Amino acid sequence: MHPAHPSGRDLLVPFYDHPADRPDAWEALIAAAPRLYGVVLNPASGAGEAPHPAFAEAAARLREAGVAVLGYADTDYGRRPHADVVRDLLRHRDWYGADGAFLDQAATAPSLLAHYRRLSVAARAAGAATLVLNHGAHPDPGYAELADLLVTYEGTWATYGEVRAPAWTLRHPPERFCHLVYAAPPGARPTTSVHCAVPGEAPHPWGTLPHLVEAAR
Repeated sequence: MHPAHPSGRDLLVPFYDHPADRPDAWEALIAAAPRLYGVVLNPASGAGEAPHPAFAEAAARLREAGVAVLGYADTDYGRRPHADVVRDLLRHRDWYGADGAFLDQAATAPSLLAHYRRLSVAARAAGAATLVLNHGAHPDPGYAELADLLVTYEGTWATYGEVRAPAWTLRHPPERFCHLVYAAPPGARPTTSVHCAVPGEAPHPWGTLPHLVEAAR
């Protein structure tokens, strides 16, 4: 059973700049709470080795505003050890009060379903009410049973028009899928129910806010 998609909350925002460096941007993000499906918290390509008070304060304010805080953990396409991913998730919970998980660089192959099933169980046990798998492409359909949201595209706006959803996606509600698009022009809006389109470009696109948040500042 997957939780219902909150009405009007269609923005999943990975925002990877430090709150102490970009307080105005974080204020704008918190002010956009009614639009936010969730915010991915990523202090140090994961939880880091020690708590960051500025991230803890930002996370607390997001939760107070009713926004899901998703702790970032890299899975390295199934190569990162299970215990290392779980350690990140537990630190996000204990240090930042994260109530969700964002597993990045998730594999797409059916051969790794068992690995991600174990991670899914561990994430739920660590308190993740919302679990997101960021495949960046359409995975094997079995992954849809493991998470609340699958990111099935991460890339530039220039190549976004080439995305074609496989037939199996039609067996699931549209709010189960998300597209993360960068180098996007103003007014660009991905076609998925949950999405994020930012102007930033590689190698650090997720240091910019979505156009919809910027426009409201």
